[in-house]
Amino acid sequence: MKKVFFIINIILSIMSFLYGISILNVNSGTLFYLIWFLISAFFIIIDLLIYFKVFEKYRVFKKIFIWVCSIGICIFLVILSLIISKMNVKPVKNLDYIIVLGAQVKESGPSVVLRYRLDRAVSYLTENDNTLVIVSGGQGANEKTTEASVMKEYLVNNGINENRIIIEDKSNTTKENLINSKKITRDNKSIGIVTNNFHMYRALLIGKKYKVNAVGIPSKSNSYYLPNNLLREVFAYIKFIILG
Repeated sequence: MKKVFFIINIILSIMSFLYGISILNVNSGTLFYLIWFLISAFFIIIDLLIYFKVFEKYRVFKKIFIWVCSIGICIFLVILSLIISKMNVKPVKNLDYIIVLGAQVKESGPSVVLRYRLDRAVSYLTENDNTLVIVSGGQGANEKTTEASVMKEYLVNNGINENRIIIEDKSNTTKENLINSKKITRDNKSIGIVTNNFHMYRALLIGKKYKVNAVGIPSKSNSYYLPNNLLREVFAYIKFIILG
């Protein structure tokens, strides 16, 4: 049994390492890919503890290790279930405004993540003629122009009348996106938030905290990178709960 567990850990370690390499190659602009190397190292450490019989020699350490891992897994699964619960919510029709949250833009245009959001916005705006759209996103350190300007251009190129598009180009975080966009909308107007499915739960949570009474309009995401995005959202949720 120990041998099987040992081999499983090696396989998981290799898979985590290779997945981290693939995330690194995407050049997403963040260092979160490092978490996969840490996970890979974690499985190797477990195997080393087993190989040197540390768990057998130090029973108390083994109990503490199991308890800490069990509690961590439970917390992770609870948060993950909350995130998943909002990934496929059905959007409300005929909203007054939809807010498209910004994401990384490149010289060639919107990143894949942002393009998914914009495509969902195009779909919703096409089906709901009276809805206005706020494109929200400032200029990041590694961006040559504002996210909002790129988003507007993409929407116009995909058939959305520019008179329906409102630019909000001062925000660099989801919190700022929602607060600054809320200032543009008038009171008692219905609002929808357009973002990727994995980001939907936290976006709505942030909106609720800052009195942006909105509903979700989730866009799709790349299934291969979904594990990375979900894991990042778990940590982002914990940060939000602790720091606000």
